[in-house]
Amino acid sequence: MKAALFSSVPYQGPVERRGWPVAVDSYSSEAAEASMERSLDQFQLADELGFDWVTVAEHHYAPMCLTPNPMVMAGALTQRVKRAKIALLGSNIPIQNPVRVAEEFAMLDTLTGGRIVAGMLRGTSNEYVTYATNPAESRERFEEALSLIVKAWTEPQPFGWQGRYYEYRAISIWPRPVQQPHPPIYMSGSSPEMAEWAARHRISIGFAVTNVPLSKKSVELYRRTANDTGWEPGPDNVLYRIGTHVAETDEEAWEALTPAPGAAPQRAGGFSSSNRALDDAVADAGYYGRDVENQRGRVQSAADLQQRIANGQILAGSPDTVLRQIERIHNDLGAGIIETIFAGGSPERTKRSLELFGTRVLPRLRDL
Repeated sequence: MKAALFSSVPYQGPVERRGWPVAVDSYSSEAAEASMERSLDQFQLADELGFDWVTVAEHHYAPMCLTPNPMVMAGALTQRVKRAKIALLGSNIPIQNPVRVAEEFAMLDTLTGGRIVAGMLRGTSNEYVTYATNPAESRERFEEALSLIVKAWTEPQPFGWQGRYYEYRAISIWPRPVQQPHPPIYMSGSSPEMAEWAARHRISIGFAVTNVPLSKKSVELYRRTANDTGWEPGPDNVLYRIGTHVAETDEEAWEALTPAPGAAPQRAGGFSSSNRALDDAVADAGYYGRDVENQRGRVQSAADLQQRIANGQILAGSPDTVLRQIERIHNDLGAGIIETIFAGGSPERTKRSLELFGTRVLPRLRDL
């Protein structure tokens, strides 16, 4: 197996309000600068420890993510991460200019000498409000945008494009991707529609803010559809993202993740609009397709820590225990890439957790 480190580059200063969008009256530029530097340091440490990937993503209007343009953060990472692949999981292409996305990925692939992983996502439901995009069009926009991006990467002659959502008189991007025919592409496989579409187009899939039982259904559909279309996905075609905390002992790790009496349980890791009215409106507009309740259920986290571990919503324990938890996920899903989100409270505790994973879990992970 391979290991990736994901960070949403969260804001580390105090935030007085919740919900989405989040007001900026408590924002501090000094705290934001320190937050970005902390994430860059964490990515650099992961590279030095031997992680295979480091990963950033795109989200808007909230302190849990300071990378509304992950391409900018990836550009900074090219100067700090010298060995690991740099993954963008992803660019939310239905709300972007797809030609610009193709150009930026190609530029990053050139800066890294061919170490870019291109995640192409629809984005979380709230983000269609961000750039005033109709959520009912998101799936079709995604499919057309991705087709256009791949053609921009692979077509050697200038070409025009006249689709339903995008129209360009002439396209001929410079620079070209180093990786041929193009960087590896990942997309979400959490819904039946997207799992089937990814399999038909031979695209790798990833899972985030979910659990293993739900993901297993999608993986089985993905593999079945791929077999029907003449190919066999390998371990590297399936990625699973999960919150992670490693300590010297199980008890120490579990104590760090156990909420205080009366506190709300921690979520499995990921992004949510925290605005049910907004989510309901987007769902009613067709964003979730035919799998509305299943998709909403992805963000639900069990209250009990051990149940969250059993569901595959979090990795927690000593290095030996965490390795066994990863092995169970690998066996259930056939996932070849485990993408970790480290969170354990203080920066010192998080750094120690990352170091324990890199030195005592990662070397043995290769044999799974």
